[in-house]
Amino acid sequence: MSIKFENVGISVRDLEATIAFFTDLGLIVLGRDTVSGQWADTAVGLDGNHANIAMLQTPDGSGRLELFEYLHPEAIETEPTQPHEIGMHRVAFSVDDLDEALEIAARHGCHPLRGVATYEDVYKLTYVRGPSGILVMLAQELTKS
Repeated sequence: MSIKFENVGISVRDLEATIAFFTDLGLIVLGRDTVSGQWADTAVGLDGNHANIAMLQTPDGSGRLELFEYLHPEAIETEPTQPHEIGMHRVAFSVDDLDEALEIAARHGCHPLRGVATYEDVYKLTYVRGPSGILVMLAQELTKS
């Protein structure tokens, strides 16, 4: 059996705002759709499943996010997860300019949780709280001398 990573799915409060955030960071919208019907109910395990969705991809094609804005059943607001909680933790992106990425995030009201850290002179990185409370790690590889 072979296996290949497909995507990470994230339910969001505002699909348009979330698309704007991730496309401003450089992701590309591959497609959008509205899904519903028996097949969607069966696949997701929710009766009356009805959602607007968008598939986004990194420019190099290595990663995808599938975003869902539920129309039915009504979306349930929860507290955003903390980095140490069990479950879906975060999505992470390598960027070539962390300062520029943080300027883009700030235009969407998203700022580092604490600050920017340097890991062993290999990466500069930070976590920001994105739209719908999504934890997003942004990391810039540092050039070693």
